[in-house]
Amino acid sequence: MNRCRSRARIACVLMSVVGLAALPFTPPATGATNTDTSGDAWVYPVIHGYGGVHPRSDLPSKLSADIDYKIIVDVVHGDPNPSQVLGSLARLARLVNLMAYAGIPRAHVHIAAVIEDMAGFSALTDDAYRTRFKVYNPNLVLLHELKSAGVELMVCGQALAENNWSDGDVTPDVTVTLSALTDFVVYEQRGYRFMQL
Repeated sequence: MNRCRSRARIACVLMSVVGLAALPFTPPATGATNTDTSGDAWVYPVIHGYGGVHPRSDLPSKLSADIDYKIIVDVVHGDPNPSQVLGSLARLARLVNLMAYAGIPRAHVHIAAVIEDMAGFSALTDDAYRTRFKVYNPNLVLLHELKSAGVELMVCGQALAENNWSDGDVTPDVTVTLSALTDFVVYEQRGYRFMQL
């Protein structure tokens, strides 16, 4: 029975993909660039190479360029493969790219991200990462791009302690805080909306 459901789900996904391929391309918003020339129409307006946005013009709800968006993001899900970029960080890049694609001025986008629990290793320096995983840290370039895009990056000090990492093991692009639990309370009191990735 599960196989039938899986096959039905796969067929549904394939039909959706075929349907999407038939949609006309809508030019991206000002400042967005299409770095993929294969015709897939993925755009990366701010974070290049991560968190691509597939343009859509037929959506019922749209973001307003006149509103300040304050988001506190919980980056909590770790990936089993330490040689690949953390999926939660790639989704964070997509959030940044989506806001830019929607035409929201950078001054109106306030994103703070707390890296915690099993995702904490992504904030390690290359040396500390290599000591644990025997490979370079593939997340460092993306973390730097996110910080350059205005994202406030933090890592939970309690997660560091639980894994016997020191503050010196954390990349300079990320700030060590007391705890994710208190960070969420503080930022929600400042009017930030919670989102988990």
